[in-house]
Amino acid sequence: MVAAQHRISSGSDFTRALKYGARVSTRDLIVHVACSGVLPGEQRGPRDDVATSGGPRLGLIVSKAVGNAITRHRVARRLRAAFREVSTLIPADTLVVVRARPSADGPSSVGLAAQLSTALEHRRVRTLLDRARPDCARPGTAHTDLPCTDVPRIAGEATETVPL
Repeated sequence: MVAAQHRISSGSDFTRALKYGARVSTRDLIVHVACSGVLPGEQRGPRDDVATSGGPRLGLIVSKAVGNAITRHRVARRLRAAFREVSTLIPADTLVVVRARPSADGPSSVGLAAQLSTALEHRRVRTLLDRARPDCARPGTAHTDLPCTDVPRIAGEATETVPL
């Protein structure tokens, strides 16, 4: 189960991720990713009532098109388990909304985790995260000379902290 501080619970955060986030589609999922800082068109700053130090926040949309209540809850459990596996790939101040397509009941947790990982490594998501955090760019981008102590950007990349 995803801890309470890692869940998106307010409608405004869902709207922020859906409206301003990068959208990536896979066979069984539609993934929206947004940074939880100040977004375009907003006059106010980051939310003070939500701690962003614990890790990325997840919101799920599993409609009745997926199946009956038992099927929807099974898909939601699988998506939470998949998110736990791939949450190390994204920065802590990120909002992730996953919309399950009607075919999402087919794959196992491992298959959903692979699709979610693929979506989070997509070029649109990486561009959004790099723009939001230019001080921590991936190797091969414009800011490679800057130290990065953030989470790994690509699956399998070593988690090494560069001493200052």
